Amino acid sequence: MKAARTLTTLLLLISAMGCDSPAEMGTSERNPADVNMKQAAEKADAIMQQTLSGVTPELRWNHGPSNDHICTDFKNDSLGSGSVRRRIAVMTVVSTERRGSLLGVVERNWKARGYKITSVDADVDLPAIYAATDEGFKMSVAVGGQGQFFLSITTPCFTQSPVPAPAPEPNTPHRTGGYPQPPDVHDHFWSSRDPLPASSPSTP
Repeated sequence: MKAARTLTTLLLLISAMGCDSPAEMGTSERNPADVNMKQAAEKADAIMQQTLSGVTPELRWNHGPSNDHICTDFKNDSLGSGSVRRRIAVMTVVSTERRGSLLGVVERNWKARGYKITSVDADVDLPAIYAATDEGFKMSVAVGGQGQFFLSITTPCFTQSPVPAPAPEPNTPHRTGGYPQPPDVHDHFWSSRDPLPASSPSTP
């Protein structure tokens, strides 16, 4: 009888507090195990587009190679999950004078979205910034040969599934030849070699 009264009291408390029953707990939040590689790739694409949309004037860009790999344990046995990598090559010519500005814009964009800056490579010729989301998506913005900018993002391991090609449409035509094709779109701001205006919104 005492046990029954205790159980009744507990149920009333749970009801009054608006708590979920054990069977219902966790259904309001998505379990990472329920996310597959396709969904992870779509989120990676969204993060890339958010990053690009935060840059003014607009950058011209194309997709780089997209690839995925199977996640394995220490025995190299498949875990039934995989990771996806997306790349974007910036086709806008970014001058040395505007390089730091663009890096600063991307870094502030990531910080504003709550992403953690994990590392900064201050190399004079090939600088890069690395960041990560709370879910473990790892991204980078890096300067490569000819001063070309590249964006890259790698997802954590999620349930294996077919991975489609990136859906976002590039805003510049695809170039033939091997990857990467050198930047060839000149922009009045990003390609300029003039000293950066102090009032520019893109100033770091």
